[in-house]
Amino acid sequence: MRILLLGGTGEARELARALAGERGYEIVSSLAGRISDPVRPGGAVRIGGFGGVGGLRQWLGDNRIDLVVDATHPFAATMTAHAAEATGRLGLPMIRLSRPGWIAAAGDHWHRVPDIGAAASASAELGDRILLTIGRQGVGAFAGYTRPWYLIRAIDPPEAELPPRHEILLARGPFTVAAESELLARHRIDVLVTKDSGGAATAAKLTAARAAGIPAVVVDRPPVPPGLTVVPTVDAARTAISEFAGELP
Repeated sequence: MRILLLGGTGEARELARALAGERGYEIVSSLAGRISDPVRPGGAVRIGGFGGVGGLRQWLGDNRIDLVVDATHPFAATMTAHAAEATGRLGLPMIRLSRPGWIAAAGDHWHRVPDIGAAASASAELGDRILLTIGRQGVGAFAGYTRPWYLIRAIDPPEAELPPRHEILLARGPFTVAAESELLARHRIDVLVTKDSGGAATAAKLTAARAAGIPAVVVDRPPVPPGLTVVPTVDAARTAISEFAGELP
């Protein structure tokens, strides 16, 4: 069974390792290439885009793929949509592995918003010193806000226009609660902006913000295309893959 694993997340790497130890599976992991030094999974890896839906359809056919597993970031909406359309046209099964989102706990002061533009507006109203933890994409939405000061944390430098008052911090998680608390205090942060990425690797900032009484602007996830098989964990993905494998001729 030949599987294209759309990756870039910790769950994708864990799934690639698990499937590599099972007989009957041939895995190709695909990374978008948007990070200059990505963490690579084991096994065969391709890096770069496919050229839209048409290019992905061609690649899937040329490489005799039997199943697509989309384990990209919860906010990689374009890749998920392209994969859903390409597999639908080819009649191939597709599994979406998406970790559960975060849930507010007692003491949290969350402001949920539908998109990055709304996050820029809401955060500017809530405070003066804002920590952006949305990655490098999307920071251009904050460029027009001249009053707040922004600490922009990302793995690679942003390429978009930036707000006039800012500092860039290049760092890769996971981060500890102690380190996040120290960061908030050292920079006198009074608002946190984040995407609802879910998972434990980057949740420490929310715990630190709760302890400090700092509000968090949380961007909701984009919707998943209808009709997909969506699973929340690596184990659930392995079970679904096994069921699809049993249906192959």
